[in-house]
Amino acid sequence: MYLVFLGAPGAGKGTQAADVAHKLNMVHISSGDLFRDALGKGTELGKKAKSYMERGELVPDEVTTQMVLERLAAPDCARGVILDGFPRNLTQAQALDKALKREKKTVDKVILLEVSGEELIKRLSGRRICRNCQAVYHIMNSPPKVAGKCDKCGGELYQRPDDNVETIKNRREVYSVQTAPLIDYYRKPGKLAEVRGEGGVDVVSGKIIEVLRQDR
Repeated sequence: MYLVFLGAPGAGKGTQAADVAHKLNMVHISSGDLFRDALGKGTELGKKAKSYMERGELVPDEVTTQMVLERLAAPDCARGVILDGFPRNLTQAQALDKALKREKKTVDKVILLEVSGEELIKRLSGRRICRNCQAVYHIMNSPPKVAGKCDKCGGELYQRPDDNVETIKNRREVYSVQTAPLIDYYRKPGKLAEVRGEGGVDVVSGKIIEVLRQDR
Protein backbone atom coordinates (compact mmCIF):
# COMPACT_ATOMS: atom_id res chain seq x y z
CA MET A 1 0.00 0.00 0.00
CA TYR A 2 1.02 3.57 -0.69
CA LEU A 3 -0.50 5.99 1.80
CA VAL A 4 -0.30 9.78 2.15
CA PHE A 5 -0.97 11.58 5.45
CA LEU A 6 -2.22 15.17 5.24
CA GLY A 7 -2.99 17.67 8.00
CA ALA A 8 -2.30 21.18 9.21
CA PRO A 9 0.89 21.96 11.17
CA GLY A 10 0.40 20.36 14.59
CA ALA A 11 -2.23 17.85 13.42
CA GLY A 12 0.09 14.96 14.28
CA LYS A 13 0.99 13.70 10.80
CA GLY A 14 4.51 12.66 11.75
CA THR A 15 3.49 11.00 15.02
CA GLN A 16 0.62 9.08 13.41
CA ALA A 17 2.58 8.14 10.29
CA ALA A 18 5.37 6.67 12.43
CA ASP A 19 2.94 4.85 14.74
CA VAL A 20 0.75 3.38 11.98
CA ALA A 21 3.82 2.40 9.92
CA HIS A 22 5.22 0.54 12.93
CA LYS A 23 1.94 -1.26 13.64
CA LEU A 24 1.42 -2.27 9.99
CA ASN A 25 5.11 -3.03 9.24
CA MET A 26 5.33 -0.29 6.62
CA VAL A 27 8.04 2.28 5.85
CA HIS A 28 7.50 5.83 7.13
CA ILE A 29 8.97 8.45 4.80
CA SER A 30 9.10 11.99 6.15
CA SER A 31 10.15 14.68 3.66
CA GLY A 32 11.70 16.63 6.56
CA ASP A 33 13.85 13.64 7.55
CA LEU A 34 14.92 13.13 3.93
CA PHE A 35 16.08 16.75 3.72
CA ARG A 36 18.02 16.51 6.99
CA ASP A 37 19.63 13.23 5.90
CA ALA A 38 20.58 14.57 2.46
CA LEU A 39 22.02 17.76 3.96
CA GLY A 40 23.95 15.79 6.58
CA LYS A 41 25.43 13.38 4.01
CA GLY A 42 26.14 16.13 1.49
CA THR A 43 24.46 14.29 -1.40
CA GLU A 44 23.97 16.01 -4.75
CA LEU A 45 20.29 16.60 -4.00
CA GLY A 46 21.22 17.76 -0.51
CA LYS A 47 23.64 20.32 -1.96
CA LYS A 48 20.97 21.53 -4.38
CA ALA A 49 18.44 21.92 -1.56
CA LYS A 50 21.00 23.69 0.64
CA SER A 51 21.79 26.26 -2.06
CA TYR A 52 18.12 27.35 -2.14
CA MET A 53 17.72 27.27 1.64
CA GLU A 54 20.81 29.44 2.17
CA ARG A 55 19.27 32.05 -0.11
CA GLY A 56 16.05 31.90 1.89
CA GLU A 57 14.16 30.42 -1.07
CA LEU A 58 11.77 27.46 -1.16
CA VAL A 59 13.32 24.24 -2.42
CA PRO A 60 11.82 23.65 -5.91
CA ASP A 61 9.20 20.93 -6.27
CA GLU A 62 11.39 18.94 -8.66
CA VAL A 63 14.23 18.66 -6.12
CA THR A 64 11.88 17.58 -3.33
CA THR A 65 10.07 15.13 -5.61
CA GLN A 66 13.31 13.58 -6.86
CA MET A 67 14.47 13.09 -3.26
CA VAL A 68 11.23 11.28 -2.35
CA LEU A 69 11.22 9.15 -5.52
CA GLU A 70 14.80 8.01 -4.87
CA ARG A 71 13.77 6.87 -1.40
CA LEU A 72 10.68 5.10 -2.77
CA ALA A 73 12.95 3.07 -5.07
CA ALA A 74 14.73 1.47 -2.07
CA PRO A 75 14.02 -2.26 -1.57
CA ASP A 76 12.46 -1.86 1.89
CA CYS A 77 9.64 0.25 0.39
CA ALA A 78 8.25 -2.83 -1.34
CA ARG A 79 6.38 -3.73 1.87
CA GLY A 80 4.36 -0.49 1.81
CA VAL A 81 4.94 3.20 2.46
CA ILE A 82 3.39 6.06 4.42
CA LEU A 83 4.34 9.50 3.09
CA ASP A 84 4.33 12.37 5.59
CA GLY A 85 4.97 15.96 4.46
CA PHE A 86 4.82 15.02 0.79
CA PRO A 87 3.09 15.86 -1.47
CA ARG A 88 2.54 19.43 -0.21
CA ASN A 89 0.87 20.78 -3.34
CA LEU A 90 -0.83 19.74 -6.55
CA THR A 91 2.36 19.77 -8.63
CA GLN A 92 4.05 17.32 -6.27
CA ALA A 93 0.95 15.09 -6.15
CA GLN A 94 0.79 14.89 -9.94
CA ALA A 95 4.53 14.12 -10.17
CA LEU A 96 4.13 11.35 -7.59
CA ASP A 97 1.18 9.82 -9.47
CA LYS A 98 3.11 9.91 -12.74
CA ALA A 99 6.14 8.19 -11.19
CA LEU A 100 4.03 5.50 -9.49
CA LYS A 101 2.06 4.88 -12.69
CA ARG A 102 5.28 4.03 -14.52
CA GLU A 103 5.76 1.26 -11.93
CA LYS A 104 2.10 0.20 -12.29
CA LYS A 105 1.44 1.48 -8.75
CA THR A 106 -0.79 4.14 -7.26
CA VAL A 107 -1.55 6.06 -4.07
CA ASP A 108 -4.08 3.78 -2.37
CA LYS A 109 -5.41 6.03 0.38
CA VAL A 110 -4.96 9.54 1.72
CA ILE A 111 -5.61 10.20 5.41
CA LEU A 112 -6.57 13.78 6.29
CA LEU A 113 -6.12 14.43 10.01
CA GLU A 114 -8.70 16.96 11.17
CA VAL A 115 -7.88 18.95 14.32
CA SER A 116 -9.59 22.12 15.58
CA GLY A 117 -7.75 25.44 15.30
CA GLU A 118 -7.78 25.83 19.08
CA GLU A 119 -6.17 22.43 19.56
CA LEU A 120 -3.51 23.12 16.91
CA ILE A 121 -2.47 26.34 18.66
CA LYS A 122 -2.34 24.56 22.02
CA ARG A 123 -0.18 21.78 20.62
CA LEU A 124 2.31 23.95 18.75
CA SER A 125 2.62 26.81 21.22
CA GLY A 126 3.46 24.30 23.97
CA ARG A 127 6.17 22.54 21.98
CA ARG A 128 9.79 22.78 23.15
CA ILE A 129 12.88 21.43 21.39
CA CYS A 130 16.37 20.57 22.68
CA ARG A 131 19.09 22.73 21.14
CA ASN A 132 21.57 19.83 21.26
CA CYS A 133 19.76 16.63 20.24
CA GLN A 134 16.50 18.06 18.81
CA ALA A 135 14.34 15.93 21.14
CA VAL A 136 10.77 17.25 21.26
CA TYR A 137 8.74 17.96 24.43
CA HIS A 138 5.44 19.59 25.26
CA ILE A 139 4.98 21.68 28.39
CA MET A 140 1.57 20.09 29.06
CA ASN A 141 1.46 16.69 27.34
CA SER A 142 5.07 15.48 27.63
CA PRO A 143 7.08 17.86 29.82
CA PRO A 144 10.77 17.24 30.70
CA LYS A 145 11.62 15.99 34.20
CA VAL A 146 13.45 19.28 34.87
CA ALA A 147 11.87 22.42 33.42
CA GLY A 148 13.86 23.81 30.50
CA LYS A 149 16.28 20.84 30.33
CA CYS A 150 16.36 17.84 28.02
CA ASP A 151 15.92 14.46 29.74
CA LYS A 152 18.25 12.80 27.22
CA CYS A 153 21.27 15.10 27.08
CA GLY A 154 20.63 17.94 29.53
CA GLY A 155 20.54 20.47 26.71
CA GLU A 156 18.54 23.69 26.81
CA LEU A 157 14.95 23.51 25.61
CA TYR A 158 13.64 26.35 23.45
CA GLN A 159 10.50 27.37 21.54
CA ARG A 160 10.90 27.55 17.77
CA PRO A 161 10.20 31.05 16.37
CA ASP A 162 7.44 29.61 14.17
CA ASP A 163 5.66 28.08 17.18
CA ASN A 164 4.33 31.39 18.53
CA VAL A 165 0.58 32.02 18.20
CA GLU A 166 0.68 34.59 15.36
CA THR A 167 3.08 32.54 13.24
CA ILE A 168 1.01 29.41 13.83
CA LYS A 169 -2.06 31.21 12.45
CA ASN A 170 -0.06 32.29 9.37
CA ARG A 171 1.22 28.74 8.84
CA ARG A 172 -2.35 27.44 8.96
CA GLU A 173 -3.40 29.96 6.31
CA VAL A 174 -0.52 28.95 4.03
CA TYR A 175 -1.40 25.29 4.57
CA SER A 176 -5.05 25.93 3.69
CA VAL A 177 -4.13 27.70 0.44
CA GLN A 178 -1.63 25.03 -0.63
CA THR A 179 -3.56 21.98 0.50
CA ALA A 180 -7.16 22.77 -0.47
CA PRO A 181 -6.55 21.81 -4.14
CA LEU A 182 -4.70 18.68 -2.92
CA ILE A 183 -7.67 17.59 -0.81
CA ASP A 184 -10.00 18.00 -3.81
CA TYR A 185 -7.50 16.14 -6.03
CA TYR A 186 -7.63 13.04 -3.80
CA ARG A 187 -11.31 13.34 -2.89
CA LYS A 188 -12.53 13.12 -6.50
CA PRO A 189 -11.28 9.55 -7.09
CA GLY A 190 -12.54 8.53 -3.62
CA LYS A 191 -9.08 8.15 -2.06
CA LEU A 192 -9.51 10.67 0.77
CA ALA A 193 -10.53 9.64 4.28
CA GLU A 194 -10.98 12.26 7.03
CA VAL A 195 -10.04 11.18 10.57
CA ARG A 196 -10.39 13.24 13.75
CA GLY A 197 -6.85 13.77 15.03
CA GLU A 198 -7.76 14.67 18.62
CA GLY A 199 -7.14 12.16 21.40
CA GLY A 200 -4.29 9.88 22.43
CA VAL A 201 -1.83 8.54 19.84
CA ASP A 202 -3.18 4.98 20.08
CA VAL A 203 -6.79 6.17 19.84
CA VAL A 204 -6.15 8.13 16.64
CA SER A 205 -3.95 5.46 15.05
CA GLY A 206 -6.68 2.93 15.86
CA LYS A 207 -9.18 5.02 13.88
CA ILE A 208 -6.77 5.24 10.94
CA ILE A 209 -6.10 1.50 10.89
CA GLU A 210 -9.84 0.80 11.03
CA VAL A 211 -10.39 3.07 8.00
CA LEU A 212 -7.64 1.24 6.09
CA ARG A 213 -9.09 -2.17 6.96
CA GLN A 214 -12.57 -1.15 5.85
CA ASP A 215 -11.13 0.15 2.58
CA ARG A 216 -9.39 -3.13 1.84
